[in-house]
This record gives sequence, C-alpha cells and structure tokens, in this order.
Amino acid sequence: MAATQTRPAPHSPAPSGRGGFSVKRVQGIDLSAWGLRASTLIYLGALVVLPLFVIAVEGVRGGLDALWTSVTRPAALEAVWLTLTTSAVMAVVNVIMGTLTAVVLARYRFPGKRLFNSLIDLPFAIPTLVTGVMLVLLYGPQTAVGSFLDRELGLRVVFAPPGIILALTFVGYPFVIRAVQPVLEALDTRPQEAAYTLGASEWLTFRRVVLPAIAPAMLTGGLLSFARALGEFGSIVVVAGNLSKTAAVYIYGQVENGDMAGASGVSLLMLAIALLVTFMVSRLNRGVQHG
Repeated sequence: MAATQTRPAPHSPAPSGRGGFSVKRVQGIDLSAWGLRASTLIYLGALVVLPLFVIAVEGVRGGLDALWTSVTRPAALEAVWLTLTTSAVMAVVNVIMGTLTAVVLARYRFPGKRLFNSLIDLPFAIPTLVTGVMLVLLYGPQTAVGSFLDRELGLRVVFAPPGIILALTFVGYPFVIRAVQPVLEALDTRPQEAAYTLGASEWLTFRRVVLPAIAPAMLTGGLLSFARALGEFGSIVVVAGNLSKTAAVYIYGQVENGDMAGASGVSLLMLAIALLVTFMVSRLNRGVQHG
C-alpha cells in the first residue's frame, strides 16, 4: 500500500495595506500610521515647539515685571515700531505691485516670459546678506544714484528707513505673486467676457469681477510677506547698520551685550505678532476653502 504524503497548506499572503504595502497591526492598531504620525510630531516638536518653549521660559525667567521692563525700553519700542511700520509699508507695496505682476504673468504672452517667471523666485534663493550688499552698491552714499537722491531730493536711502523698506520689498516680493498667480490662471474667464460684451471697461471688469475673486489671495500674500519681514535680519543689518535698528537687529545687539533677558523679551513679542499673523492667514485660507 502506497504511503500517503501530506502536502503543506499553501501560504496565505499577509494582508496588504494601501498601495500594496504590508501593514502591521496589533490588536487593531495600524502601527505604520502611528509611526508616521509620531515621527512627524517629534520632528515638529524638535524644530518648532521646543525652541518656542525655551524662548518663552527664558523670557519669563525673571518674572512678568522684568519681561515688561525689557519690552517697554525706549530702544526696544523704537525697534519694534520701526519693524512694524516698514513691514506694513512693504506689504502694501508688494500687494499692489505683486498683483499687477501676477496679472501680467497669468494673462499676457511676451518674449522672455519664462525667464521673468523664474526671476520671481530669486529672492528665495539669494542670501539676504547679498541683498543688502546689492542695495548698498546701488543706493549707497558713495554711488551716483545714492548721491543724486540725497543731493537733489534730500532722500537718503541706505542707513535709513527707505533702505529697510527696499530690502524688505525685495525679500517679500514673491509671496503675493505666487499667491495670486494660480488663482488668476484658474479663474473662469466667462464672467469677464460677459462684462466686456455688456460694454464694461477693462478697469471696471477687473474691479467688479476679478478683484473680488483674487482678494483673499492678495491678503494672504500680503500677510505672509509681512510675517516674513518681521524676522528679516541679513539684509537689514547691511542697509541699516546701527543707525536704524529693527527688532531683529536690536535682539542681535542684546545677545552680543549678554542681555539675554532683553533679547528674549523682544523675541517673545515678535513671536506673538508673527503667530497672530500666521493664525490670520490660516483662518483666511480656511474661510476661502469652505466658501
């Protein structure tokens, strides 16, 4: 009698997750998902939350009275006020000129458009110290342009607030453009064509049809450029020096002098303003998405 041979049961494949990847589960818990979330939270905490916590602890180490004293010093208030005013002026200029630039890029064709579109992102790549050096070489008191403006118009650019505004405008130039341009490119042109058919001018059509559609993107880009300008240091320290101190330059000076309490106090104030601006941007984007 021939012996019967037992064959092993075929191996059943392990359950696969999304995309065909094997997913390990322990008592219904998706370990890969939890691992991804944990690594993301740890990375965010190490890079963002932990430094914010440290600067907050250092700022209130001497008590709230010491924090208030460090923030309300005349030099600190002057630096914060200069930062806020120059950043606000820059944001208004960039909202206007950035929107016009986005309209040109989204609606018109012209030779060199691709090169021009690539140059928009150049401020993201150039070190901000180089930006300051460029402005000093162009508008410095030793140059033809700078001496002409100072002699004929009484306008001093470098080592004065106008130089700070120019530096911030260059650094924040791409934000409004990159926020408005995709909205314009995705905008339905039929309402504009209908307005033209009814006899509306280009300006009236832009003001009544296009502007309401791109206004949230304009505001978002303006707020982002304003938030970026609050912490600008490299270009400012070159074009302003020690004559016009912004908050970042003031904080750097306090650190150099060993006054960590003063530096931490002003840093906390600027962080609070920056967080408020980013919260406004987040709420604005959320309102646009739900609208």
